[in-house]
Amino acid sequence: MNLILLDTADFIDSHRVRLTGRRFVHACEVLSVTNGKTLQVGLLGGKSGTGTVINVHMHSLELDVRLELEPPEPLPISVILAMPRPKVCKRILQGLTAMGVKNITLLNTWRVDKSYWKSSVLAPAEIRKQFILGLEQGCDTILPRLQLQPRFKPFVEDSLPDLVTGTCALVAHPLCSQPCPAVVQQPVTLAIGPEGGFTSYEIAKLTEAGLSSVQLGSRPMRVETAIPALIGRLMCCH
Repeated sequence: MNLILLDTADFIDSHRVRLTGRRFVHACEVLSVTNGKTLQVGLLGGKSGTGTVINVHMHSLELDVRLELEPPEPLPISVILAMPRPKVCKRILQGLTAMGVKNITLLNTWRVDKSYWKSSVLAPAEIRKQFILGLEQGCDTILPRLQLQPRFKPFVEDSLPDLVTGTCALVAHPLCSQPCPAVVQQPVTLAIGPEGGFTSYEIAKLTEAGLSSVQLGSRPMRVETAIPALIGRLMCCH
């Protein structure tokens, strides 16, 4: 936890907050807080800054906070991701959030197990939990936006062409010959398939929608490895 996220309900007056639960335990057991120690804090949806410990109680602590810094700039990239296995999905949502991705779409494809869409990982509270963990890691305060698209063809035909307008629109496809561009100087839309990749039909539909196929080399990667590799190559100037 590199940033302690605050909610408006934590405030007991204009500059004082009280922390309990997981954040209190982390502050005590990991950060070893004592009166006078300064922590990095941020208001969910707002600014970040510092919090000075003024009281440590048995089950809570109080901070005097000063929030003066704007949130970091988001990455100018939208990620469209074939719905991963639920355990992997948690890690991916955290990682994308920590990197500063603000627009995420989970998409059904032929190789996605239909049971994934019934997983508890897609419950709003669970999604929010993963986003919060990612924000804490990335020292950010702005939640991403998540779309669930369980129907491939209607999304790709009816919505995707408008979404990619004005962006460098790419689909990661290991069987193509075009290398992924580096240091792209415009907003990017990036589609990434499941572990087995998009089918040839899906690649054709994505191409019709305006996406160009690119690859990272001859070594097959797991999705959770390919995502940071692709984003790092595309967005390394940010």
